[in-house]
Amino acid sequence: MRYSLAVPAFAALAAALPAPQQIDLDMVIAQPDISYTTTASSVTYDVTSLAAQATDDINSVSVDVSAIATQTPLAVIGKRSACAAQPTGVTGAYGPPEDPEADTVAAFTANAAFAAAASSAPTPSGYSNTFTNLNASNNAYGYMGYTTLNFYDTNLCASKCNAINGCMSFNLYFERDPSVDPGTGCSNPSSVTMIKCVFWGGPVSSSNANNYGQWRNQFQVAIAGSNGYMNNTLEVPAGFGNVQYLNNAAINAPLDHEGFDTYMGSRIFNQGPFNASLCAAHCQAQNAYNTAHPPNNGAPVKLCNFFNTYILYLNKTSNVQGQYCALYTEAWDSSYATNKGQYRGNDHYMIEYSYTFTNTSNPGFNPKQGDTNGAVHQASIDIKYATLQPFCSSAFGYSAPVATVTPSTVVTPLVTSTVLSTITATAEVYKRAAVTDASASLSTPAVLKKYPFSVLSSACSMVAAQATTTSTFTAPLITIQAVTQTTLETLVVTVSASPAPTPFEEY
Repeated sequence: MRYSLAVPAFAALAAALPAPQQIDLDMVIAQPDISYTTTASSVTYDVTSLAAQATDDINSVSVDVSAIATQTPLAVIGKRSACAAQPTGVTGAYGPPEDPEADTVAAFTANAAFAAAASSAPTPSGYSNTFTNLNASNNAYGYMGYTTLNFYDTNLCASKCNAINGCMSFNLYFERDPSVDPGTGCSNPSSVTMIKCVFWGGPVSSSNANNYGQWRNQFQVAIAGSNGYMNNTLEVPAGFGNVQYLNNAAINAPLDHEGFDTYMGSRIFNQGPFNASLCAAHCQAQNAYNTAHPPNNGAPVKLCNFFNTYILYLNKTSNVQGQYCALYTEAWDSSYATNKGQYRGNDHYMIEYSYTFTNTSNPGFNPKQGDTNGAVHQASIDIKYATLQPFCSSAFGYSAPVATVTPSTVVTPLVTSTVLSTITATAEVYKRAAVTDASASLSTPAVLKKYPFSVLSSACSMVAAQATTTSTFTAPLITIQAVTQTTLETLVVTVSASPAPTPFEEY
């Protein structure tokens, strides 16, 4: 289903957060360059095949993967014969000048009729005009072919875009083309004027309108009266909603309130038009895999309930890297859209056309409340990985308590005897004192500081063992002289330690 979405101007989104959610540049760089498969008047793509790409690499709990479907082979274009006649183009005010001396690139780009047509063209219903009357055409994302028109007609061009599955924008312009194929004996032929309507699966803007023409032998192709239009609607995947438009920023998700990391990984697509359903399919496929392969440590299954997708560029918006998808377990609002791209050396990776989508049936935990169970298991893994079990034991009183027993001696002067007594006692420990005294001189390791007190307490109780040792105390030898009788008493005391209290328990 398509929903109409307001496309606001560049928003000033700010929040005090850690370093941006890193774009997986290694994955991006590993992908093949995008190639346009044909210069024919139409380009089609297989929706089922593209959806399969979104799920073909779900083979681990992590979705940080790099497999991309094999690139479509370039279409084989037959070699043109030199001086072969080309399409005749339009005539009248838009046609080439009758005087061969006036048939120049300068005259073409300065043609007032082109400028007038572009400037007065109506914006089609359901579209937004992104630029007007440029001398360049677009090099955008998701090339979907073109058609030629007899008139400069934006409504007709829009209707053709609407009929193409995945078409999100179009570029309408005048193009100076050769009347015959330039070659030996006709290296710079007379020109014709073509009106081209070019379809794209991504956004067209003045920043990616940088195709100023080309040379064909000694003939110069040129562009004039170029207008760009974007569809105001976006196809929203089934089962998702609460769409947010983030423009040129991506979500930079911190840890949630409980210290849980909601980020699940990323994926990039570089075939076909911009399509949020690709990310949705990848999100749902990851959920199916994770549910079928739950963690063996009792941790809750990590499920994708929210994703951010955008077009990624390298250095300029004409150098498209693909459609990027980032998955999360919890839905983050637009105030966290603070990642404006990142650098690797001198290369600048830029973001545009960014949207977020939330699972309508299960949006996950509210990040401001957090996933307590997930955070506890995550903290226990951190403790084990960093071998911090001794910290838990020391900080929360997991040590053998020691009891002091003072024996009393009874003297019977009428008999000289030796008494050996064995006493078994249970030591008592004051719970609050055990925690306070043991942890007073300890500092929380850096890796655990992200967790609140309650989460850390529960995590420590999962990984730290309680003390079960026994301590033995032998009382001093006491000799009491009574007339000529001597009583010798030796007292052996065995003390069994009771289990320490549950850590972090409030009393």
